[in-house]
Amino acid sequence: MDDHQKTKRPKTFAKITPELKAILNETRKKLKGSDRRRFMAQIVLALGLGGQSRAQRELGWNRNVIIKGIKELKNDIRCVDYFSGRGRKPAEHHLPHLLEDIKAIVEPVSQVDPTFRTDQNYCPLTAGEVRLRLIEDKNYTDEKLPEERTIRTKLNELGFKPQKVAKSKPLKKMNLQMISLIMSTLSMR
Repeated sequence: MDDHQKTKRPKTFAKITPELKAILNETRKKLKGSDRRRFMAQIVLALGLGGQSRAQRELGWNRNVIIKGIKELKNDIRCVDYFSGRGRKPAEHHLPHLLEDIKAIVEPVSQVDPTFRTDQNYCPLTAGEVRLRLIEDKNYTDEKLPEERTIRTKLNELGFKPQKVAKSKPLKKMNLQMISLIMSTLSMR
């Protein structure tokens, strides 16, 4: 026997009046999680054949939620929703051109490590200055733009290290005695 045949469904269609529709949707909004899905599944099963599509069409309910509720109801289980595990969206999700705009501001003034020991770019701009330039040059608003700490993180992710470049150091001045000693040894050879 099919799973759908095991459950007793009436073959007649119950009429959904506007009053009943309002009560069902109000009750559904008050419930959360598995209680809400179980309630929706019970209503759909009471509607009979074609109840899922009717609930979707007439009540505006999501069919995937209804199916999950029916499975919970039949198997007598409760699925736990893990909303906190979804995490927070990155800043570039809300501002899709943010990384490009940061690159456009930082790349012209950045320099490669003068010792060539790393492939990191050094940027004389701080994260606060980059944030100000985004507001002034790229027309971002202060409210929509992420905080300075987030911009610092994005700079690091892009490979820019917000530090002044250590310039190559000149040779120290030698005292005159040392120079004369070197010159005399060279002339002896």
